[in-house]
Parts: sequence; C-alpha cells; structure tokens
Amino acid sequence: MQEIDKHHHRTDGRVITLTAGQDLKDLVIRLQAAAVVEGRITDEDGDPLPEAQVAVLRQTFVSGRSHWEQAGAERTNDLGEYRIAGLSAGNYFVSATPPPDFRSLIEGASNPPAAKPSSGAPSDKPAPAAYQTTYYPGTRDRSQAAPIQLHAGDDFPVNFSLTPSPSLTIRGSVVNLPPGSSAAIMLQSKDFSLVLNGAEMHKDGSFEIRDVSPGAYTILATVDNVAVPMMARQNLQVTSENVEGLRLAPQTGGSIRGRLRMEWSRGARPDPSQMFLLLRSADGDDDVLGAYTVGDGFSTLAHVSADGSFAWANVPAGRYSVQISDASAMPDWFLKSAAAGGRDVLDSGFTVSGGTTALDLVASANGGMAEGVATSQKDGVEKDEPVADAVVVAVPEARFRSHPDRYRKVLTDQSGHFTLRGLPPGDYTLFAWESVDGEAYYNAEFLRGCEGQGKALHVNEADRARVQLKTIPAVEDEP
Repeated sequence: MQEIDKHHHRTDGRVITLTAGQDLKDLVIRLQAAAVVEGRITDEDGDPLPEAQVAVLRQTFVSGRSHWEQAGAERTNDLGEYRIAGLSAGNYFVSATPPPDFRSLIEGASNPPAAKPSSGAPSDKPAPAAYQTTYYPGTRDRSQAAPIQLHAGDDFPVNFSLTPSPSLTIRGSVVNLPPGSSAAIMLQSKDFSLVLNGAEMHKDGSFEIRDVSPGAYTILATVDNVAVPMMARQNLQVTSENVEGLRLAPQTGGSIRGRLRMEWSRGARPDPSQMFLLLRSADGDDDVLGAYTVGDGFSTLAHVSADGSFAWANVPAGRYSVQISDASAMPDWFLKSAAAGGRDVLDSGFTVSGGTTALDLVASANGGMAEGVATSQKDGVEKDEPVADAVVVAVPEARFRSHPDRYRKVLTDQSGHFTLRGLPPGDYTLFAWESVDGEAYYNAEFLRGCEGQGKALHVNEADRARVQLKTIPAVEDEP
C-alpha cells in the first residue's frame, strides 16, 4: 500500500514504474487539510480599505536566483476583510496592495504629470504621499519581508494597517529613436514574473514611472511604428530615493545562426529534428525574455532542423548561453561544446549586439547515468526502507552551480528507484530529499545546510553508476 507524502505539493504528482503485465493494487492517495490566511486591511485611522489586493507568495529558486510565486490572492470586501484558502503547508510571504483608484485619490492628481525635460532633471515639487504595497509584518521593502509558516489545517491571521509614504518615481528619457516613432516603457520585477508598472514616452522622449516600491527591476523600452523591432533593456536597483536621469537607447535585435553536430557511439543515426535548443540570459533576465517577445519573431526556443541547422531572430542585445531544452525527446544527450567565432562559449556565454552571431554546437549521446534506490533514515540511522517520491538531484561542482543545464533531477518511483540520465562529464554530489521547496537546491545557502548528507560521484562520458542514497528527512510540521 502506498500513500502520497504529506510534504509534497499537490502539483508534484507521483512517479510509478510498471513492468509488462504488472497489476499494481492498493494505491492510496491521502489528502491533506489546506491552510487559510485571513485578516483585515485598514488605513492609518483604522478605517477599512475595500478592494485592496492581498497576495500570499511562496519564495522559490530558479537557476540559483530567488523568485516569488503567487500561491493565492483575494480582494478585501467593504469591511476591509479578506480570506485566502486552499494553501498547502509551507513558508509564505503576504503582501497588501491598495486599489489604484484609492491611490490616485490620495495623490490628488486628476491630470497626468507634465512632461519632464529629456535630460531627466529632477522635479522641485515634493514627492506626493501614497499608499504603497506593504509586506508582512509591515514593510514596503520586499527584502525586509518576514515569512509565515503554515501547517495543515491552519487558520492564520494577518492584518495590515497601511499608511501613506512618499511615492518613489523613475524618470528618464528614450534616445536615438527613428523619426516618427515612439516607445512604451515597462518595469519588470526581478522578484516576480510579471510587469508591475508602465509608462508612455512623452513627445520630448521623457518618461515617468510612479508608485515604485524598493527592489530589483529590469526596465524595458520597446519602439512602436518601426519596420524592424527595437528594444532597450537595463537592470535597475531602486532603494529609498527616486531614480533620475535614466537614459534608454533602443537598438535592433540581432540574429543567431548555427549548426548542431551530433555524436553517438551505438544505435541508429539520431534525428536532429527531435532536439530543441533553449536560449538563456547569462544576466538572469530569463523572466523578462519570457514575458516579452520582440514582435512576432523572437522566441527563446529554437527547433533544430533535420540538417542540424538552427536560428534565433530579433534577439535583444545581451549576454546569453545555450542549452538543450527539456522539450527534446532525447534524455541521454548533453551539450558537449559551443563555439562562437572560434571561441569556446559553453560555460562563459556570448554577447549579442545586433548583426549575426554564428554558433557551432556539438551534442553527445554519451551522457552519464546514475541509478539506484533512495532509502529512509532517522536520527542518522539508515532503515533500508525505500522512499517513494523522494527528490533526487545531481548537483554539479561549485564552478558550475550557476548553470541550470548541469543539474539533473528526478523523483523516485513506488520502489524508491531513480535514474538520472544525460549527465555531462564532471564531479557531482547526489542528494535525495524527502521533500524540497521548488528548486531550492539551486541556492548555495540551502546546500550548505545539507553538507555531508549527499554522495560524491565523478562521471565520465557513457559512465553507468549504481548509487545508494539516504534521504534527507523533511522538517516535520509542528501541531
């Protein structure tokens, strides 16, 4: 008899391995009681704030970088009350955002702001006060937010009292535009996978983005009414002061063209058209690339043709790396080499800045394999009991831990068995966790807490290794 581990998220599912003719019976799925976050939002006088949005956020790690994902959200009623249900156990952050019309009322602005000089000179007027997004336990700075811990069946109260504060503003200008064109400006949070603010460019090229909270952002300017797509992209850190004099210079996208050569040692000749390549930002702007496409001609995913050729068009200026996409139906393969202009760029990445970048790639079918069984342990004593649905990850050596394509992850089946395929040659540490939040294994601090609990493994091309792993227990929920 099997049952779903209570620590796993509902979206994880269960891995089941079946052999020909096998009849698997008595599979039991046990449901876990969901948690609730509820409370009340008021202003500085204690009056209710209706139509404020409250969001429950989970912190995850993607390619070693922290991101927040929304687990649930509701708007307050006329009494300022809200209730967010259906939450699984775990650590969360909570935010309260005032409704836009209420914020506009506090600002007292019935007309759009006057155009600022193209130099981006600061305004002499004091910054208007406004209600801003606030994070539990009462900070406007996301980095100072404190998590709450939810257990199964919890009814957790979170109340907010919002007070007006000076509104942060980003002012700047868009330069070097073609005649007759204009630009739209978007502010993308590096903490969230969404666009938070936007602005239109004035006739003199200036722009202003108001109501900005402290945090890390990417700002984009996209040009309208041009035959060839143009874009400017810049990373931005907003602290406690306005940002003035920002200059954005859009440029046309470049193209990437190349050919993929395939190496294999046995079996039939592989079909290159089964492979997809993924273009990743080497500067951590994958969310921006995913949220925005330059015209209709840019995608981070490229399909390899039958002759091994591939291409990306209208690629925004920036630094990139290439990896084999999960969409490829070729799990034993890894990218063995990548060269641009005769230079090795597999680990360092390459720069696109207009024009055409030529790539020569080699993919190998001789990826390493590690298989085995994950067993349970308690108080450091192995019990030799297989663990189903354990998270098994091959973590590369330190110098490659910022390269997501170097990691391999699988879940164990009902017998605790796992198989990691397509491992590039190198040194790894294999871990098996009873449960792990998101992709926390990309985070260096999380891995430091697991030192000594993994198993070292050196992998050469075409290696086959048998590994026995002890699972790292999940932290038990307290009543």
